[in-house]
Amino acid sequence: MCWNDVYVNDESRSHALAAAVIELERHAAAGGWDAPVGIYALVRTADALAENPAVATQLGAEVVAAAEADPEHLTSIEQDGLPESANLEELLAQLAWPETVHGAAIVVERIVVPPEAEQGMPSDDPEEAVAYLMGHPDRQDVRVAAGVLRSGESWCVLRSRANDSDDAVAGAPDAVPGLVHALAATFS
Repeated sequence: MCWNDVYVNDESRSHALAAAVIELERHAAAGGWDAPVGIYALVRTADALAENPAVATQLGAEVVAAAEADPEHLTSIEQDGLPESANLEELLAQLAWPETVHGAAIVVERIVVPPEAEQGMPSDDPEEAVAYLMGHPDRQDVRVAAGVLRSGESWCVLRSRANDSDDAVAGAPDAVPGLVHALAATFS
């Protein structure tokens, strides 16, 4: 395999990951706001079909065709029965994936305020801090969808409640670096 082949494969994996994360965020958007955290295993669709051809009927002809056209195409599998945890960091720290999982994704909603707004936030009572953030006039609600592949690629998309349309969703590989890092650590 030459350097150009590696570059094309990396680019193809990145494109497949971005497409999967965008699809997950749009799926969450269709359900509306105030949703619980969603955690997803990402598997190469072609591998899933090779392992179990009967999966084709569940995925549908369009997804099977996409997998035939792009061997890096990813299928998302929502994870049920997640372990109890006090916060998102603790939840992610409890996750580990088998080798058959090529990546992982998360969809989560958060409150964002400008950095200067945090100066007046109560620090000794978490409930007071949440109430402060919820009532802050510069508060923005955002939905973040982030995904990472075992091979290191990442992609994030963000949608704000104030600009809630598909054409206002922003994306970048490192838009939410802390979340990407925590999600990548589930493969360690």
